This record gives sequence, C-alpha cells and structure tokens, in this order.
Amino acid sequence: MKIAVFGTGTVGRTLAAAFSSLGHEVVVGTRDPADTARRTEAGPMGGQPFKEWQAAHEGVRLETFAAAAEVSDLVVNATNGAASLEALAAAGAANLAGKVLLDVSNPLDFSQGMPPVLNPVNTESLGERIQRSFPDAKVVKALNTMNAGLMVDPGRLAGGDHSVFVSGDDSEAKARVTGLLQELGHRDIIDLGDIASARGAEMVLPLWLRLFGVLGTPDFNFKVVRGG
Repeated sequence: MKIAVFGTGTVGRTLAAAFSSLGHEVVVGTRDPADTARRTEAGPMGGQPFKEWQAAHEGVRLETFAAAAEVSDLVVNATNGAASLEALAAAGAANLAGKVLLDVSNPLDFSQGMPPVLNPVNTESLGERIQRSFPDAKVVKALNTMNAGLMVDPGRLAGGDHSVFVSGDDSEAKARVTGLLQELGHRDIIDLGDIASARGAEMVLPLWLRLFGVLGTPDFNFKVVRGG
C-alpha cells in the first residue's frame, strides 16, 4: 500500500519507519520539505535530528503535504492536533477525497499551561472536525491512546495484551485500518462506532497524561477486560 504520513515528529517518524519495514511504500508529508531535510537540531522531545533520521530511512521519501497525499492510498495524520486542519487543508481536499484518513492526533491545548486541556471536547472531537472539513475523506480515529513505541510494537508490553480503539463512519475504511493495526501486531481491536465515538477516545488523554506523571514512563496502555 502507498501510505502518506503527515508529521515529522516522534509519532510520524515512528509510524513511517514501521510501515516501511512492513513493505509499504511510504512518503512523509511536511510543509517545507527542503527546510525539514536540513534540520540538524534535536527534536522538541530530544529525538534524533530529522536529517539523521532520513539518512537512516532512505526508502522513505519526503514531500509536501499535497504531493504526499496525491500519490497515497491511505493518509495518516500524525501532526500536532492544533495544526491538523491546517496541514490537511494544505494537502488539498481533492487529494484526500475517497481515501482512508487515519487520524492518530489529539487536540491538546497548551494555552492555559500544563497539563494541557482538550479543545474540542465533550460535544465534538478533532476526528469529527476533520471529517466535517473533508467530507469526501474516510476518517478513522485510532492509536491516539498510546505512545508511539506501542503504536508500532504492542508486543513490547504485556505480550501485546492491551486494547486499541477505532472510530469512523465508513465500515470498509475501519476494516482497512484494522488490517493495518493487525500488521503492526495489535490483537485487541475494539470498534467504538461512528466518528462521534472519537470523543471518548480523545478524552482518554487527560487520564493518560496523569498516569504518565504518576508512573514516570509512557510505556503503559489500557486493557478492556470483558465479562463472560
């Protein structure tokens, strides 16, 4: 499959590398490819400079959002939640039309300091805003409730025995995302329902952030235990 990953931060890089290793043709989308390719400073979380990362992943191309979306079968939104609509607009509605748009971002608002709050929340989700803004895309929310390492390697924790959620209006799109999640090693995949159910998945983040502070590590996830 041809996959475009929007975002050059930790999540975008981790997903792009994982999809490429699985044999998919991967292109990373960014606002200014030339500027991104020149970056030699460490990332905001102390990650590897992008220039070094790209040198280690020569099979992953770097393009503008529009060029990346145009050649893709599936688009992954791994941009900062506050900038997601802007990035997707730069890709162009026509380039997203008819395609599965896997949204892994979270609408974290840092304007009031730490910890961040969600915006939107309760009566709307970022997933819904994306679907409304790009009605011809097939938006599926998933993977936003765990860190990047667990997204691509669930087996590193509890043998992979933990849960991941999917939300979306299009059943075929959710099936396609489910297949991709299974390729990554996820086993407990729970379909929450339509894209409005992304509200619940996004509202996991305040709890996730508190747990991160208490546990001192991002290597944890949630497991839904069913009754008999």
